[in-house]
Amino acid sequence: MNDDQLYAMRHSLAHITAQAVQHLWPEAKFGVGPVVENGFYYDIDLGDEKISEEDFKRIEKEMRKIIGADYPFERSEKPIDEALEWAKEAKQPYKTELLNDLKREGTTLASELDASVMGMALPAGISGVSPAHVQSVVDVSFYTDGDFTDLCRGPHAESTGKVGAFKLMRVAGAYWRGNEKNPQMQRLYGVAFATREELDAYLNMLVEAKKRDHRKLGQDLDLFVFSPLIGSGLPLFTPRGTVLRDELNDFAQSFRLKRGYQKVWIPHIAKLDTYKTSGHYEKFPDLLKFTSMESGDELALKPVNCPHHTQIYAAKPHSYRELPIKYLETTTVYRDEKSGELGGLTRVRAITQDDSHVFCTEDQVEKVFAELLEDAQSLYGQLGLDLSLRLSFRDGSDSYLGEVATWERAEGSIKRLAEQFKLDYEVGIGEAAIYGPKMDFMARDALGRKTQLATVQLDYAMPERFDLEYIAEDGTKQRPVMIHCALLGSLERFLSIYIEHTAGRFPLWLSPEQLRIIQVKDSDEVVEFVTSLKAKALEHGLRVTVDDTNESVGKKIRNSEMMKVPYTLVIGEKEVETAKLSPRVRSDLAVEDRQEQSYEIDQFLTSVSNEARARASRSSL
Repeated sequence: MNDDQLYAMRHSLAHITAQAVQHLWPEAKFGVGPVVENGFYYDIDLGDEKISEEDFKRIEKEMRKIIGADYPFERSEKPIDEALEWAKEAKQPYKTELLNDLKREGTTLASELDASVMGMALPAGISGVSPAHVQSVVDVSFYTDGDFTDLCRGPHAESTGKVGAFKLMRVAGAYWRGNEKNPQMQRLYGVAFATREELDAYLNMLVEAKKRDHRKLGQDLDLFVFSPLIGSGLPLFTPRGTVLRDELNDFAQSFRLKRGYQKVWIPHIAKLDTYKTSGHYEKFPDLLKFTSMESGDELALKPVNCPHHTQIYAAKPHSYRELPIKYLETTTVYRDEKSGELGGLTRVRAITQDDSHVFCTEDQVEKVFAELLEDAQSLYGQLGLDLSLRLSFRDGSDSYLGEVATWERAEGSIKRLAEQFKLDYEVGIGEAAIYGPKMDFMARDALGRKTQLATVQLDYAMPERFDLEYIAEDGTKQRPVMIHCALLGSLERFLSIYIEHTAGRFPLWLSPEQLRIIQVKDSDEVVEFVTSLKAKALEHGLRVTVDDTNESVGKKIRNSEMMKVPYTLVIGEKEVETAKLSPRVRSDLAVEDRQEQSYEIDQFLTSVSNEARARASRSSL
């Protein structure tokens, strides 16, 4: 089954969901019901009555009756005024609002118009129109199956009996048209696939995903916490979590340090004029702002780093001989995300980026991009994440900086680079940064989920806005090209993905605790041996802890397994007498059919420390 057929099935199920709800709640008012990733939703207003998960079974039962009846989906059209009369008679105020906007403006919201022009799904069942056709809409389309008719642009399956397998998943509050000043509706979500087998596989994946939820694992493994006193979206990383952050950041920075990037440092605040010049003030109107009591300057916590880095470049003149100039900094930016959109580390208000900016000539762009592409592939390959590429381009709106001709040139350059390096890619319309197109690396985790992480962005606008220059070989002043790159993207977001990808079983080199020594007895000989062993492990650069609690040995071993420690040593009188170690190796690191062996102390510690330095994915023992 192709994507278009699956889309039509999911769209049809959104329609069937509304039909079933109307059978059960005849006074229901309906908003929009689009297709989303893996399924669909429908926005519903039931007044004071709330849909709960206990209602899902009877809604699904009613949906199956409709599916079993195998009603054909029949398309019809009405003139706009007749459509408005239909909405009035049906007592559907949200449909009336959409139709009135369509009649007055030729579309619904501007963002929806842009989506239709770009071939994306409109949230309303209305034929797409372009700005040039405002006031030209004459007819609107409807689809009917059985006793239910809905304003809808389609497409649909041939009939209700040909919609595959589905399941209602959750219900959430959603403001009509995303505006908090509008009524709050109930958004009923479902998932749908062509076959029952595919649906079952997806549901099983969700069960596994719940076990891997980074919020739960972050607590269980003592990686990060949130405090209501500090505030939502502001994670606090524990010593163990900070090890993970630092190791990942050092790894990501190591690639660019080898390429000649230089570390810089910038403050966390700047005058608002900085972001007005860069254009970010328009993109982030709700900056975290304050006024200096001493100078009266309007200041803000930085939402991005690039304007600051331009000023390091602009502080002195540059010759073409110096280019490319490459700056590197891991630092935190701040964005006042809505509290309802915050969740674990996935979306936060303090965002740490492994950021870098290159200032180069036009003919150096290809080489810089090639280096960053190669580094991204190497980094994610070593972390066990598969990558795909998305070329993120602008849409037809006016929310971008710079001239259209400049954008077309930049997008053409990025596309040629992807093709030159024989990279498979998809194009994401409307996914560009405000100042230029970009290559986004989509990482696929162990559960098959794709998330955008690394990004490489081409920028002609920022050098123009900040009047950046270099002296060319012929003595003229020229504009450099600016390239933005974050290999991990946001450290917080990356960790949310990576914790779930690994289920918290980090490779040895990343593990906050690499070796745990379990002390069996409190005899002087055992204590002395354990103390000496820990000291030697520290000398080898290993992160080691000692469990000398009064718990049973079995409980101590289980605790180590629960914390997913790569190597565990149980030390008792036997180990003291033989001066040999029999390590317990975490199952995912151990080689197949591994037999328990004993090792000399130095042999074991040297092997493990070499394994950590090599960033190996399997045990060397």
